[in-house]
Amino acid sequence: MIKNCFFLTFCTLGLLSCSVADLEETSTLENEIAALPAENQEETTDTDPIEEPAETTQNSSYQWVSGMQLPSGLMESTENSDFVSLYDNSLTTLVFIQQGEIEKAETILDFFNQRVQSELLEGNGGYYQFRNGEGSNGSRRWLGDNAWLLIAIHNYHAATGNQKYLQMSETIESWIRSLQDEDGGLWGGENEDGSQIHKVTEGIVTAFNAVPGYDDFHRGILRYLKSERWNADEKTLMAWPENPKHTYALDLLSIGQGVFKNFPQTNLYKGDDWFLTTQIAKVTGVAITGYCFDADKDVVWLEGTAQMALAFKTNGDLRKAENLLTELEKSFISSPTITESEGIPYTTNFGSTYGANDLWDHADITPALSSTAWYLMAKAGFDPFAIGYEKDIPLADMFWISQ
Repeated sequence: MIKNCFFLTFCTLGLLSCSVADLEETSTLENEIAALPAENQEETTDTDPIEEPAETTQNSSYQWVSGMQLPSGLMESTENSDFVSLYDNSLTTLVFIQQGEIEKAETILDFFNQRVQSELLEGNGGYYQFRNGEGSNGSRRWLGDNAWLLIAIHNYHAATGNQKYLQMSETIESWIRSLQDEDGGLWGGENEDGSQIHKVTEGIVTAFNAVPGYDDFHRGILRYLKSERWNADEKTLMAWPENPKHTYALDLLSIGQGVFKNFPQTNLYKGDDWFLTTQIAKVTGVAITGYCFDADKDVVWLEGTAQMALAFKTNGDLRKAENLLTELEKSFISSPTITESEGIPYTTNFGSTYGANDLWDHADITPALSSTAWYLMAKAGFDPFAIGYEKDIPLADMFWISQ
């Protein structure tokens, strides 16, 4: 998911240069990825996955993720940053569950479980979005990241068969429900200065999945999305309807496909027209084809590209998913501190995030927990939304289906 920009104080890595010709030679790959799927298409060496042992890349990237766990139990978002994100910790909990590393998942969840009273229920509620490596100096309480923690807890309970974190999950759910406005939309939480965060489509859709069942809460969300965040002509969700340049966001394509049953599969392929681009990875000097955050196409957002790979895989387009995973594997950066490990940076190159804001320094030259975690889930075909997918939504409420 798109996170607020932050500045990482990280030692500068040696950068490799590349020529414009490198980019031109791979420009056809972008078109070939966009053209998939194509039935009976001939096999080509340009678009077929590289026959590199998948186990090797999975092992080395998982080694990096596992090595990022701090003495506090929390996961550092990038090496030597002293920066911890609730979202990144939720994603890593999911990775540990998928890998069968239940104790490592519990170490993260225990940290938050010990703070139900002192943090989750403090003030206007919600866990902090950001904090330092020790777990202190928390700031901002954001709906989306709390929803991801709830998804991680539900996956833990399903995988282990116990209800160890039931109180925490029920308390998070109650807080999320309390954010619902009369129009059915959800307020985004609370900024550090106490101001209310506006309604963000991504967070609302994630919360729809995270809160179990289907009741008036979910019905209200669908009413809001249909009224305020749905383009009936394009049959897709909108992130920022008031801003023509940034009406659509990549993550709503993958999240929407993962959350809503019978969502139009054509929705995923809009990303090829709107967001697909080829950029030169700053560290490796290799041309990589993937998706940008938005329509300016100035970077490849590697986390979002991994999200799309998983969405294509879970929706049955395995060839397209594997081609995106192959592109992601071109971006691996070896860790300077964790032996025999590598991770994926947040973006291939420096540019803007969603909207006009610049990315943080070093977003393109150091491994990022979010990108690497999504890569591992996509590689394994592990769908974190599956746990909350079946909601018995009445057909009349499925506004995304032509009726």
